[in-house]
Parts: sequence; structure tokens; C-alpha cells
Amino acid sequence: MEKPESTIKNDTSSGLSESGLSVYGLPDSASGLSVHRLSDSLSGLPDSGLSDSPTPGLSDPRLSDSSPRLPNYHSLTPRDQGYYFPAEFAPHLATWLSWPHNKESWPGKIETIYPPYAQFIKELTKGELVRINVRDEVMQEFATEHLIKAEVNLDRVQFFHHPTNDAWCRDHGPAFLINPDQKIKKIIVDWDYNAWGNKYPPYDLDDDIPTRVGLEFQLPVYFPGIVMEGGSVDFNGAGTLMTSTACLLNKNRNPHLQQAAIEKYLMDYYGVHQILWVEDGIIGDDTDGHIDDTVRFVSENTVLAVVEENIQDENHLILDHNLKLLKDMRLLNGKALDIIKLPMPDPLYYNGQRLPASYANFYIANRSVIVPTFRSKKDDQALQIIQSCFKDREVVGIDSTDIIWGLGSFHCLSQQEPLV
Repeated sequence: MEKPESTIKNDTSSGLSESGLSVYGLPDSASGLSVHRLSDSLSGLPDSGLSDSPTPGLSDPRLSDSSPRLPNYHSLTPRDQGYYFPAEFAPHLATWLSWPHNKESWPGKIETIYPPYAQFIKELTKGELVRINVRDEVMQEFATEHLIKAEVNLDRVQFFHHPTNDAWCRDHGPAFLINPDQKIKKIIVDWDYNAWGNKYPPYDLDDDIPTRVGLEFQLPVYFPGIVMEGGSVDFNGAGTLMTSTACLLNKNRNPHLQQAAIEKYLMDYYGVHQILWVEDGIIGDDTDGHIDDTVRFVSENTVLAVVEENIQDENHLILDHNLKLLKDMRLLNGKALDIIKLPMPDPLYYNGQRLPASYANFYIANRSVIVPTFRSKKDDQALQIIQSCFKDREVVGIDSTDIIWGLGSFHCLSQQEPLV
């Protein structure tokens, strides 16, 4: 999608105020929020030294190619204002999903994914709201039929007519940050999204989702202006972010940025203070190494790290190297990570293609931890290991053998909205 141009086109029907500022991006005084706008002269600001970084903006609605084009405005970053991205194991208000509809993501199998997908939603509703992006009333009715079959509590489900290209809400959904001490306690960061390096166009509708949610709930939306995906990062809730070089330093994401600049963006727009890096992801992962298939925080100091014990398996060396990196890491408190090994499932293939099946693609909900299973003899072992990490939640395994044909599972499909 094109970047905002310097001209302003006022269009109150699209969520713009008379001043041309987005009421869901950088609201004007009429919305009860102050506008912080600096002049073109930035001599009073310290030089960041990141000359390869684009200037971030807070007023780019980016709802479609016909959206009004707004200039970028300089302002404090979320971290400057004390906002941060909570750990997944912190309390949720809701879980966001985008209803699956793209048949190209599950060639010849999309109908088979709806029963386990509805079961996933049923489990979520036991402890939180479920908010689902759908194209229109027709898709909403289709989704509702599947949820009724699964006996989902529909009182806990909310639909939003936000059209999408695909179902992977972890990567295209809103990144919610919170600061309980601010008057506005929750904001959204809308990273650019390019479908994992422009692998699966079109993705314009997915790229719009965070801003649409911001408009729906009148939340401020921040636009860092670089590509980032939710599945590429994991958080301990105490200032540390875990990611992989294979994904974030891939030239198909932000080729103009070096590692130091990317770290600065992560800190400023996720509100963290430390970036820890592993290297690669598992075989079959089309995201170029998302962290949510390999390493997951289960507490401030503890991670589950995926390992492959079979030395003949092509994942063995990749995961063993990541494990060695994890052992050398130190958190902000100076402590080494507590590392719990989590096995890989038996290799899973479909039409000769190895699928990125991983038990680490679990989702931590308020009342349960929902784990993908793969009809593997290792399923029970993995469930027991994950259960040992969560004394306050029930671990629930749901068969993901059909879902994983789309090259992702429950964590890839979901994005949490924190309670604040």
C-alpha cells in the first residue's frame, strides 16, 4: 500500500476530523486527546543515529488505496509514554480472530478446518471474549452456523465486518499496548504487513485490520512504518522481547534497515528494553523463522524451547543451535533463562510437503493453554510438559492436523487483547 502523501484530503466519512488528522490515529482536541505536532525543524530533538530509519507517523489511516493521504507527524513513541506489550500469559479482555475463508491457504481442505477451529473458539469463550473479523453478514452467518454446531457460547462472541485476505490474525491483527497509569490506557500499533515478504499477495485488506479496529473502538493508532509480524516476536512482560534473525533481518521485510535500527523500532513501539535473538526457524515454515514455532515465554524467566532429538532430522541442528544461544542469554535482571525442552512432533507431510508442525504454536488464553496436536506419539508428552508450566490453567490439546496444512496453527490464527 502506498505511503501517505503530503497533501491532506478531508473526508469526515472516513474517520477524519476537520483538521485532517485521523481521529483513530492521532486524534484532535475534539476527541479528548491532545495533538503533539512538531514543526519541520527538529533541531531540538536528539539525533538517533539511525539515518536508515523512516520517520514514524501516527496519522496514516491506510484503509484502502482510496484512503485520504496524510502527512506523518512526529510525536512521542509508545515507549516514551510508558506503553508496553504485555506477555501473553497476562489477563486478556478478548482474543481476536479473522475467520478463515481463503481456499488457497488450505487447498482442497478448507472445509476440514472448521470443526477444530470452532472447537478452538469454544475453548476461548470459557474465559474471555472472542472478537472475529468477517467480510460481511453472509460470512458472519456461515461462521455462526459452525459455532452453533460446536455448541459455542455465542454470548461471548462478537463479529466485526472487517474484510481480510486471510486468517492469520497473529501477523496482521492489532498489536495492543497498555499503560494503566495513562488516561488512555490502551493503544494500537499498526505495523506494515507484506504477507511474509510478499509471498502471498494480495494482502491490502489484512494490512488495514489494526487501523479498522482502532476506528471501531476509538483507540489511538501508531504507525511505525516498517514491516513486522506478531508471530515473529514473543514477550516476557518484564521488558524482554525474543525474536529470530532469519525473519526480522530478512531482506524481504525491511531491506533498508540494519539490526540496530530494527531493535530501536521494537523497543520504541513494543515498549521493551531488551531484544534477544535466536537464529533460524523450523523446516516448512514459510514465515522465514517465526519465533512462535521455536521458543515461547511461559513466565518472566522461563521459556519452552523446541528440540529435535533425532539427529537425522533436518530440524535437529537448527534447534540445537538455537538452544545453545538460549543458554548464553541473560535477562534484564541478570538471570539466565530457565529452559524447558519441548519435543517436535513426528514429521508431518501433505502431498509430499513437510509441514511446520510444532507444539510451540500454542495459545495462552485466560483459562487454558490451547495446544495443537498432530496425531503423533509425542502429543501426550508435549501436553504434559506444557501443563507443568501452567499451574493455573488447563492445557487443552486440539487436533491441528488439517489446520497445519495452511502452514500455521492456533497461535498464528489469534491475537490477544489485554485487559487493563
